[in-house]
Amino acid sequence: MSDRRSSWFKGVLDLLVLAALTGGESYGYEIAKLLGGAGFGQIKGGTLYPVLNRLEEAGLVDAEFRAAEKGPGRRYYRLTEEGRATLGEQGGLWLAFDHSVREVLARAGVEER
Repeated sequence: MSDRRSSWFKGVLDLLVLAALTGGESYGYEIAKLLGGAGFGQIKGGTLYPVLNRLEEAGLVDAEFRAAEKGPGRRYYRLTEEGRATLGEQGGLWLAFDHSVREVLARAGVEER
């Protein structure tokens, strides 16, 4: 990811993590795989886990540690009602922002790649 794309990604990562949890609870590695599969590339733990911690501290996600039969335990995350509301509100604002950016770029003759 280019430097510019990286900064754009960091600006929307909280929202993407909330969106990734709409399908139910998940853990960090699975969230990273989902976002990576969506075209965001490899997301390192040093980027993802501070976001998850921040979302938990804000009351947008709940977390629960579970021991595993084999290997290390995992911390599972799920959206709270406040997280769902925030996703709806902030997601709508992001889509409006995206629409505005696309309009300006289209007027400038920039085409989507």
